[in-house]
This record gives sequence, C-alpha cells and structure tokens, in this order.
Amino acid sequence: MPNPRRSAHVDPKLLEILVCPVTRQTLEYDREAGELISRAAGLAYPVREGVPVMLPEEARQLDG
Repeated sequence: MPNPRRSAHVDPKLLEILVCPVTRQTLEYDREAGELISRAAGLAYPVREGVPVMLPEEARQLDG
C-alpha cells in the first residue's frame, strides 16, 4: 500500500504564495517527507493528498 505522504505533490504556484501561519515566513517543501517546513517556527506542516494542512495544531515539531 503506497504511503500517501510520500506521494503528495504540491503545485509549485501554491508554494510561491504559502507562508507559515505562525511566523508569516516562507516555507520549504520536503517532497520525501510530504511536509512543508517552517524553519522559523520549527514546524513541519503535513501535505495530505496534495493539500497542505496549515494548522499549527496539525504540525509536528522539528527536531533540533
């Protein structure tokens, strides 16, 4: 069964306009993990079926 997180694809145009809802800083897309990374907030937002879930309560804390 394929991992839905790994198969996530985000439209590049969408990535250009999305910002972290906590810091309003830019995000990096980690295709392998299927997450949008906010280095400023230390959070990783999940991408589910190609849709970024930009809720802080759904994000995971980055290690380190």
